[in-house]
Amino acid sequence: MTTLMEPVTMPARPDLSAREVEVLRMWVLCDSKDEVGTRLFIAGTTVNTHISRIRAKYEVVGRPANTKATLLARALQDGYVELDDL
Repeated sequence: MTTLMEPVTMPARPDLSAREVEVLRMWVLCDSKDEVGTRLFIAGTTVNTHISRIRAKYEVVGRPANTKATLLARALQDGYVELDDL
């Protein structure tokens, strides 16, 4: 008996702005949002706003990222962060 394989669909990738990608990449490398802010010359609250917007965009496409670890996994899956970056 022959079975047909269903096509594999890639999960939806949120459309992050260049600045959001920059903040996301820096955040996975740093220990705190304040450190990210210092390195990018923005306030820690601005970093928090960017991370909140990134999480919201992942939520919209049905791929919640409520923790830093989950957000890192999503960023790796979507090519926003590469293993070599870490």
